[in-house]
Amino acid sequence: MTRQDGGMRIWYQSFIDVEAQAPYFKRLRDYIDSVKAPGTTIDVHGIFPPDRFFHPITEFRCAEQTIRNALKAREEGYDAFVIGHFQEPGLHECRGAVDIPVIGLGEAIMHFSCMLGRRIGLITIDPVFIPYHEAQVIGHGLQHRVTGIRAFVADLDRFMRAFEDQEARAGLAADFEAQARPLVAAGADVIVPAGGMPMLLFSQMQPYTIDGAAVIDGISTVTKMAEIAVTLYRITGISAGRNGYYQLAPQGAINDFLGISREMKVQA
Repeated sequence: MTRQDGGMRIWYQSFIDVEAQAPYFKRLRDYIDSVKAPGTTIDVHGIFPPDRFFHPITEFRCAEQTIRNALKAREEGYDAFVIGHFQEPGLHECRGAVDIPVIGLGEAIMHFSCMLGRRIGLITIDPVFIPYHEAQVIGHGLQHRVTGIRAFVADLDRFMRAFEDQEARAGLAADFEAQARPLVAAGADVIVPAGGMPMLLFSQMQPYTIDGAAVIDGISTVTKMAEIAVTLYRITGISAGRNGYYQLAPQGAINDFLGISREMKVQA
């Protein structure tokens, strides 16, 4: 069992390039700082190259970096690790690799949304992500709670304009709402923006509802879920069930993943 007093340090793993996408990174960091609890430190880290191509091989590459960073976070004494990308590649591997809480953006938000309503709907920023989220919903056992998954098209430049310009934000929100209304008509009580950029943008519009359905603020939700996970870990000493899928990886497996064994053999 771990300590129950004092502050907490949380590693928030974003999938952006903190230099090339500096304006978005600053907004994300500032918003997280505005909603975290006093005494909590949340360090936002990026990935290079960022998640810039919509393809499974890109998600696979980012997952490898994410697992390495989860191991680094544990080594550096962080209390929790957040995968701040809705598709959360590497989530299961990270959870089985470290003995601190690992929180996935998509998993945390979808499960919490199911506490706010009986049915939820997802809206992603590009149609290419729809099959990703369909598999994700099944993987988290939520297929009976999700009314549907729809998409609108908005690239990084459009989001950056929307952060600065009210008219641009209104136009983007209108496209989002056009996709949300069929989901609400089909029974969705909660609408989930399935991506960090729309989550951050729509946090400026809270409380945000569409035909009575709540649009969840995903960034503040995952921030608070991470703080709760740390608090409960300190009380119970449990970060995950360890007799099945999330059993802790043996050090040899971690060494092989990091290439330590190979490097030692070459040196020898």
